[in-house]
Amino acid sequence: MNSRDTFANWISALEARHVRDLTFPEISRALRALSSAYIERRHKLTQGAALSGAGKRAAFALFYGPLHFLLVHHIVNALPKATASTETLIDLGCGTGASGAAWASACTRPPRVIGIDRHPWAVGEASRTYRDFAIDGRARQDDVTTVKLPKGPASILAAFTINELSDASREMMRQRLLDRAAQGDRVLIVEPLAGFVAPWWNRWREAFVSAGGRADEWRFRAELPAVVAKLDRAAGLDHRELTGRSLWLSGPTDVSAPGRGHAGRPYMRRSQLRRRSSGQQLMMRSFGTPARRACAIAVSA
Repeated sequence: MNSRDTFANWISALEARHVRDLTFPEISRALRALSSAYIERRHKLTQGAALSGAGKRAAFALFYGPLHFLLVHHIVNALPKATASTETLIDLGCGTGASGAAWASACTRPPRVIGIDRHPWAVGEASRTYRDFAIDGRARQDDVTTVKLPKGPASILAAFTINELSDASREMMRQRLLDRAAQGDRVLIVEPLAGFVAPWWNRWREAFVSAGGRADEWRFRAELPAVVAKLDRAAGLDHRELTGRSLWLSGPTDVSAPGRGHAGRPYMRRSQLRRRSSGQQLMMRSFGTPARRACAIAVSA
């Protein structure tokens, strides 16, 4: 079974499981409430507001899970060395396991995945996701800020997690991840592109770039699964174009050529991007070390 079929089967399983006890209008209403919590009441996220109630949990799994998978899958396929083989992938704040599955399934040899989340429902959902993707993975309930992490070398993912931590926990986590990267681990942080979501981003970006890493902004058009597109329209949202930003450290020797895009291809000018009418478009703005800092646009075929 190819990766596209596996993804489609995962979506079908999600839909069958979460629509079983809820109607589509109930899930779409819950999605609107969930989106409102992310935008207007972010202070409640640390209290578990995103997963309070069956409707919000269904909306999170059916809508945000696939979106996170698509975004992370694009990012790791574009970043240098991100899909190289690794023994262990640690997914901090794994949620439904979608982001960890996206990275693991893109690797040349899928790693063992360890998902960590404080919410028991998320732990159960992540375990199902790993099984659906035939990934050797397990999820456990714990606090990502204090959990004892397995010894490296490992790949560490924190997708849509850091922004939900308290200020004090976030600062401790930054140093912890930088220390792990200095010891040889690969670290990937993914967050929404909207600036108000992560006012701490610039400090983290400077720290990662100073350590030899890179920061990127992503914007691309994606073909959404039918149920995701239907929920998108019903909730008055528009995710025909997916966006996000990332921080990447591939270990203590993280280097890449100045002015280069993913897979070593030169960045393309905006005018060149407009002329590329076929294929899928991906906008990437990169910020590297001072010697290789760039702000450019790349195209992913």
